[in-house]
Amino acid sequence: MVFNTGAALLDAVTLAVISREPQGTYGYKITQDVRGALDISESTLYPVLRRLQKDDCLEVYDMQIDGRNRRYYKITEKGLAQLNLYRVEWKNYSKKITAMFEGGVTA
Repeated sequence: MVFNTGAALLDAVTLAVISREPQGTYGYKITQDVRGALDISESTLYPVLRRLQKDDCLEVYDMQIDGRNRRYYKITEKGLAQLNLYRVEWKNYSKKITAMFEGGVTA
């Protein structure tokens, strides 16, 4: 992608991906799903997950899968509220950018 991916966009897409899984989902799957929209690596995603957890947007729990611990991430009420704010902001932002590309923007 030629456009820079900022922290807010990474947070928004990550929260959107996690919100689709009511029981939570794990890091590798999150990375694969986020890659459907953004070109990121796991090393980029894990700091995003830690930041969202620190901000109380995600809760984290471990589950044993085939004898190994797998860390799961689940969106919190605060995370859902933040995701809804991102959705509103994205609609406004993308509408203005689309208008600009298609011939001009009005104030």
